[in-house]
Amino acid sequence: MSKQAKRKQKPQLIQWRLYVVVAFVCLLFTSLIGRAAYIQIIEPEKLRHESDMRTLRTTSREVQRGLITDRNGEMMAVSVPVKAVYADPKFVHDNNGFIDMRRWQALADVLHEPEEEILKRVQANPKKRFTYLKRQVTPAVAEYIKQLKLPGVYMKSESRRYYPTSEISAQLVGITNIDDVGIEGIEKSYNNWLTGTASKQKVRKSRDGHVVERLDMVHEGESPNDLVLSIDQRIQQLAYREIKKVTEINQATSASIVVLDVNTGEVLAMANTPSYNPNSRENLQSYRMRNRALTDAYEPGSTIKPFVVAAALDSGSIKEDQIFKTYPGRMRIGGRTVRDGRDYGDLSLAGVLVHSSNVGMAKIGLSMPVQELLASYQSLGLGNYSGINLEGESSGLIHDRRRWSEFERATLSFGYGFMVTPLQLARLYATLGSKGVLYPVSILKLKQQPEGVQVISPHVAQSVMEMLVGVTEKGGTAPKAHIEGYPVAGKSGTVRKAVAGGYGDDYVAVFAGVAPVHNPKLAIVVMVNEPKGDTYYGGKLAGPVFAKVMSGALQMLNVEPISSTEKVRLASTVRRAE
Repeated sequence: MSKQAKRKQKPQLIQWRLYVVVAFVCLLFTSLIGRAAYIQIIEPEKLRHESDMRTLRTTSREVQRGLITDRNGEMMAVSVPVKAVYADPKFVHDNNGFIDMRRWQALADVLHEPEEEILKRVQANPKKRFTYLKRQVTPAVAEYIKQLKLPGVYMKSESRRYYPTSEISAQLVGITNIDDVGIEGIEKSYNNWLTGTASKQKVRKSRDGHVVERLDMVHEGESPNDLVLSIDQRIQQLAYREIKKVTEINQATSASIVVLDVNTGEVLAMANTPSYNPNSRENLQSYRMRNRALTDAYEPGSTIKPFVVAAALDSGSIKEDQIFKTYPGRMRIGGRTVRDGRDYGDLSLAGVLVHSSNVGMAKIGLSMPVQELLASYQSLGLGNYSGINLEGESSGLIHDRRRWSEFERATLSFGYGFMVTPLQLARLYATLGSKGVLYPVSILKLKQQPEGVQVISPHVAQSVMEMLVGVTEKGGTAPKAHIEGYPVAGKSGTVRKAVAGGYGDDYVAVFAGVAPVHNPKLAIVVMVNEPKGDTYYGGKLAGPVFAKVMSGALQMLNVEPISSTEKVRLASTVRRAE
């Protein structure tokens, strides 16, 4: 081929290659345009769906539990922010997360868990996507774990309940479980009120987990509600300190105290021993967590006598100036004997109460039909719930039967044969202080005085209170319950505990009372269960606790002591009653 022919063939070859490249580029752009048109016009939802699957998430805002405060705003339960540590086992395995074992050892050390246990949770199922490593760790611990940078180990926000009053109000306030659900006390009874619901919102997240766009609100949450209790934490602390002291000194099995506002039925204090620390969830014991003031029932013994007297006076079975012959200090009823501590001879109605004469009370009880006495007990709230609306409350026990022996009727009049709780007993004495008006008990602070029911005539309630003043004076059964400047209307009780087939050697020491008599403000019941040693009488054991708590509480509430004129008037009234 000549040189001229070769020169003619070369431009033709170059031109052909150019056409191929141009055609290929056009085909490529046509394919891209076609694919884009297919995606944008014919099937646009598929990639949107794929994108949403990777980026759309539903988040919820953490809602903390409502506050519990006393009537003066002092914190009794508050939620604090903490973290939950969890792992994604699949992510850990896929990213060789076990290469640096020193970090896993550091994680186990800070969580106070064995390293083997931590690794077992993560290694047990490599396909698992979630497992808790530790709940409710402090923010400081969470920050340390974050610095470890362990692949597949994450944290999420949660809250933990903290109780500033600790063991002082433990059984009353109660506790929540690890999921922040109330399981005891007020936390359980008002769980729905204290618990809010989280808001849920749809968001778009980037690959690194950051929110780049906030979209629709899926669910509008509800804010939690706070709870204001009727408790006065100052009185609560004083009450707990005193019953703890008497429990330890006398090695008692338990003790309870209840302080009620006479004019409203509000609980100003309710404490029990033994108690526990609700901030430490390890080794919780059920017998320490029970609110014995409203769950445990006892025979009331002599503390019920003022209400038998009130019932008999209201029914007209006896008169205020009536004299009762108690000689020779014992009385035979139905083949059995009712005894006094000694022969008191002839006693006035006030004398029967001051000396706690069982013989005198038996005569008063037998002077009225048994059904009338039982009806009086029931009208006073015995055998029924108090209105406090706390779970676990006992209604006590009153037998309702047609036939009662004479001896059983007699024992009903001095506090045997039926059961009451410390709360019910405190409510009885508050009724005396409110001039015979029975109010429902409230554990919540009230905005206005509730409606009550007149169950004892005002004159009889006042008369019985004045008769009871002598109990804490010289010659009464509880002079250690005397409070200078604040005259007390109270009654002691020493109750032998029932066992199978009769009564055993254990006692319950009780003192219940109202003060001050001239202007009643508070009713207090102190109950010491199974004290050890020779001192087990209510007046000697429970009386001093009553005096310390009552005097301290009245001073905290700025109640003025009795004036000289009022003191003289009250003294003359008491002398006339005796």
